[in-house]
Amino acid sequence: MVEEKLLTVRDVSLILGIPEKEVVDLVESHKLVAYKVGGLYLRFKKEHVEEFRKSLKPPSNKTKILEEYTFKDRVSDFFYFNDFYILSILIILLILVIIFQW
Repeated sequence: MVEEKLLTVRDVSLILGIPEKEVVDLVESHKLVAYKVGGLYLRFKKEHVEEFRKSLKPPSNKTKILEEYTFKDRVSDFFYFNDFYILSILIILLILVIIFQW
């Protein structure tokens, strides 16, 4: 007799494309059927995961999000996330100019 292999939380998160925490939240809200092995570990049947995946809405169109992200927003984010590096390079260049001027 062949035993059916049960899926782990990580397997389900990869199949559904969602974080593991969200999988656990789905189980706690009784939206996804899960089994506890030894009272501790969550396991899932592949059929239940496939049924849940089919019931999900298809992901929204990402191109709409990209269209709303303007050039100004991109430049603003670039300076926001890289301000330390830009400032460091400017300070290093200033120090080099001072050193080689003397």
